[in-house]
Amino acid sequence: MRIWKQLLLSVAILFAGGCLWITLSPDAARAMVRMGIPAGVVAYINPSALPLSDAPVTTARNSSPSPARQGQGQGQGQGGGNRSPLVVTEKVTTGTVNDRLSAIGSGEAIQSVVVMPQSSGTITEILVSSGQKVRRGDVLARLDSEEQRIERDKAQVALRSAKEKSASYRNLQSVTRLEALDAQIAEEAAKLALSTAELNLKRRDIAAPIDGIAGIVAVNIGDNVTTQTSVVTVDDRSDLLVDFWAPERFATSIHAGMPVEATAIGRPGQTFTGDVQAVDNRVDPASRTIRVRARLKNDSDMLRAGMSFNVSMRFAGDTFPAVDPLAVQWDGEGAFVWHVREAKSFKQRVRIIQRNADSVLVDAAVKPGDFVVTEGLQRVREGAPVRLSEGRKTEEVASQ
Repeated sequence: MRIWKQLLLSVAILFAGGCLWITLSPDAARAMVRMGIPAGVVAYINPSALPLSDAPVTTARNSSPSPARQGQGQGQGQGGGNRSPLVVTEKVTTGTVNDRLSAIGSGEAIQSVVVMPQSSGTITEILVSSGQKVRRGDVLARLDSEEQRIERDKAQVALRSAKEKSASYRNLQSVTRLEALDAQIAEEAAKLALSTAELNLKRRDIAAPIDGIAGIVAVNIGDNVTTQTSVVTVDDRSDLLVDFWAPERFATSIHAGMPVEATAIGRPGQTFTGDVQAVDNRVDPASRTIRVRARLKNDSDMLRAGMSFNVSMRFAGDTFPAVDPLAVQWDGEGAFVWHVREAKSFKQRVRIIQRNADSVLVDAAVKPGDFVVTEGLQRVREGAPVRLSEGRKTEEVASQ
């Protein structure tokens, strides 16, 4: 494009922009007149932009207000300064802390036994399956017992021989007293040998030591086991024990027999009740918590050992004044609230106990029913009168 066409296009764009500026902004017309553009041209573009005349338009940037307006402003300022600040107040209520304990605990069966053989050998028979209810003394599995049976039979034969010999010696007059005593001792030894053989044979049966539910059987027929081999676990889960850790501030409040409620993470929406069974005798110095054991009822057998529980307990707690969070202010000395008494505001120091979403519990010389300022705090001064907003009568505060 030729240079003169570019210049012509630029001038047209600038002219269009100026016209748009004058049309949209009333102050633009005066600014263009001050820059030297004829007032008639500006008025032609936007007649309503300003009352143009043939005389040049001037503006005094630092002109002083008229005496009448100045006097009016001073009167307003004086009148506003004499009025008490307008504030919004809220009543002091009460709140409770340390009234509820919530902790995570882990459950375990009231009795749990890992069943192991009492002797080594080969598994020849398994008489239990996973999930089966067993009674104390029920045989769960058997080891090979041929050798033990032979030893028992031999002990029985030896005992019969010893009994006959002892009986014949007692009837013979020619046998000395010492020989009769030896025969009697041999009979007693044979009885003991038979008892030992029968005990060794009985130990080839792996029996349940408690009533409960059998877990997964960890051995198979033909496995060689020792006294360290885990055969099966038996859990008595008629009740469930839940161990949890409570903060040390509850150490003197929790005692055996207190009611507890627990919610199993694996059973949402269901609450299980129980009581505290035991409390540890010391606080853990690392975590500053104390171990507590609760016992939950499991009559419906819905709980399992190893489950995770959310345990909760209720206490009387400690009661403190509660104020609106907006009422708490800070300065170089700490936290405070503006306490309104007899239509005047007074600074009251507070010690924050607990912050909640809708209130702050404080330790201060205020009581439930007192009023504290929540809005309009910037103009409140110590001992100065205040006005209440939204129809709240000052007499409401003055009557305290």
